[in-house]
Amino acid sequence: MSGRPNQHARIFDRSGSVSGPTLRDLMGEGSAILRARLRPRQIRTGPVPRGDGHPVIVLPAFFCSDAMTRGLRAWLAALGYAVEGWGAGVNLGPTTAAVAAAAADRILRISTETTGRKASLVGVSLGGALGRALANAHPDRVRRVITVCSPFRLPTASPLEPIYRALAPLHGSQQRMLAHLSEPPPVPTVAIYSRTDGIVAWRSCVDDPAPNRENVAVNGAHTTMLVNPHTLRVIAERLALP
Repeated sequence: MSGRPNQHARIFDRSGSVSGPTLRDLMGEGSAILRARLRPRQIRTGPVPRGDGHPVIVLPAFFCSDAMTRGLRAWLAALGYAVEGWGAGVNLGPTTAAVAAAAADRILRISTETTGRKASLVGVSLGGALGRALANAHPDRVRRVITVCSPFRLPTASPLEPIYRALAPLHGSQQRMLAHLSEPPPVPTVAIYSRTDGIVAWRSCVDDPAPNRENVAVNGAHTTMLVNPHTLRVIAERLALP
């Protein structure tokens, strides 16, 4: 119990040294959601590469479930990938029983053993951070990790910190996740981020330049990234790479 406050400090900066989302960007998230609700439209990405059938596992954002990624998964399946959700209910972070990690481990194992091919991991926000940790734990089973507005460089800053802090008693396996986040996974990674992110500090969503480490800036809100045509195009193009 005594180590949890220190672990929490490693995740969220409270000194002010990390520039968090501005009030304008946070308000922009609400506007983006309202526009998407009031004016739903067909998403036009233009021509994108077809999939080669390899498995793709999609991990949802904090406080979200597979329902949040249903549209993305359907779209990737239509492109020709063998797509799976993470199957662990609502993403509450690294829970005490490690239910989320166990479910993702199992799906990764089954997907790769069934197809005989490595899997790509696509993670949204906290889901991307968990995806990188999963790739570090099982690099032999992972082909590529694509993160979407995922704060994997710690500490970060976020208006959601009070919610995460309230769930801290559940995060008994947080130390394991932090250990696996300390180093980039030994597989190609693509980090999609937005400089107007109103949920997490965008600088915590980018990697240091290095071979097989790509950062891609996308204009848009954190909360509507999965209906952003630019985001979808980047995901499709990077999944198609050998």
